[in-house]
Amino acid sequence: MGSQGGRIIQNSDALAVTPARAALLGIAEAGYQAIQTPRVIENNLIRNGDKLTVAGHDYNLTEYEHVYVLGVGKCSLDAAPIIASILGDRMTQGVMVDVRGGPAPDRMRVLEGTHPYASAQNAAHTKELLDLAEQAGPHDLVLVFISGGGSALLCQPATHTPLDEANLVRHLFKGGATISELNTVRKHLSKARGGNLAASAYPAEVVSLIFSDVPGDDLSTIASGPTLLDTTTVDDARSVLEKYHTDRIGFLPEHLFETPKEAHHFERVHNELVLTNKVALEAMQAQAKELGYAVLIRDTEFQGKARDLASDIVAELHTSRPRTVLLYGGESTVTITGPGQGGRNEELALAALDALADDELLCSFASDGRDNTDFAGGVADAHTRVLAGERGLIPHDYLYTNDSFTFFHSLQQGVITGYTGANVADLVIGMKHAPVNE
Repeated sequence: MGSQGGRIIQNSDALAVTPARAALLGIAEAGYQAIQTPRVIENNLIRNGDKLTVAGHDYNLTEYEHVYVLGVGKCSLDAAPIIASILGDRMTQGVMVDVRGGPAPDRMRVLEGTHPYASAQNAAHTKELLDLAEQAGPHDLVLVFISGGGSALLCQPATHTPLDEANLVRHLFKGGATISELNTVRKHLSKARGGNLAASAYPAEVVSLIFSDVPGDDLSTIASGPTLLDTTTVDDARSVLEKYHTDRIGFLPEHLFETPKEAHHFERVHNELVLTNKVALEAMQAQAKELGYAVLIRDTEFQGKARDLASDIVAELHTSRPRTVLLYGGESTVTITGPGQGGRNEELALAALDALADDELLCSFASDGRDNTDFAGGVADAHTRVLAGERGLIPHDYLYTNDSFTFFHSLQQGVITGYTGANVADLVIGMKHAPVNE
């Protein structure tokens, strides 16, 4: 976890140079704390003797010969010891794949993969997940833990290489593809996505605990729906390839294959959504209210270009009363045309900077702590603007080259958390504080 002495935002003291900033960072911290993986697992996985309660549903462990645990995504490392502790001696074996490496509990392997692009390493780890799933029989229970980042990790190509897939995803990212479009393609490129993981575990009973990192909490999109009966088809994926002209990079539609459509593979599969960005947003709302702000959760599933969203949020701030906080959750996109470094959160904050009034602040941040860089996001306000002026940095120039990371890094105005072990996509705080003379 990226916390330091219990705090997730490592540089909050350095950033909190004004009372309004201190309040804003405290609100962000509350959001981070609410979605920490151990807390969520303990609330949704409870064992009392031979009774295992998963998201409110009871399972009698005496009915199963073996209990296997499979995990994939950015929360798996933190989930592993909690799940192992709860299951105790009833866990037969487990494999968890994360973007981080770390110690593994007894009878469980924790494997480190790459993100956001597929790799041979991911393919090897996914093979271990599938092999363990295939060991399960009709009298076994397979507990699956799914969190954001799982799509890149669940690499298992049939007719292309992980490098081919990485190049394709990079091309789709640059083109501004949405997460739904991206994962529609990914489902038809891997023997582990789009219901394939559940099909591999058939005829065992499968129970999935799912952490959402996608706007609208569409279960079939989260980690590309490894335990969901997929409703998309090869034709849907082919349409995305055509829309973004993937023929320019030589990626062929022939590499696509159909996902499992046999309904019986999913008759004993139970998918439980246990974490969404609403948990973070409601914790942030409570913290803001405690600080005396009027608070509105404006959106839980924003999508669209980061620059357009920045403009919309600033417009809402302009019409808000003093001591108002506006909260947003979702995932934006960036069309990359320049050679710079940065992520969608830093770009959103940078795009808002010049338009913010002196009594307005905006912070956009990745819940997993990595906005495609070492920053989770950036803080935009009058103070950031003053620092930029002193350094001769022109925000528009850095937007033009998609170099938001360099901008915030130069001014030391990036939010630093490290990997948080949590992932509910992106969160945005817009704040209008009271005038200085009040």
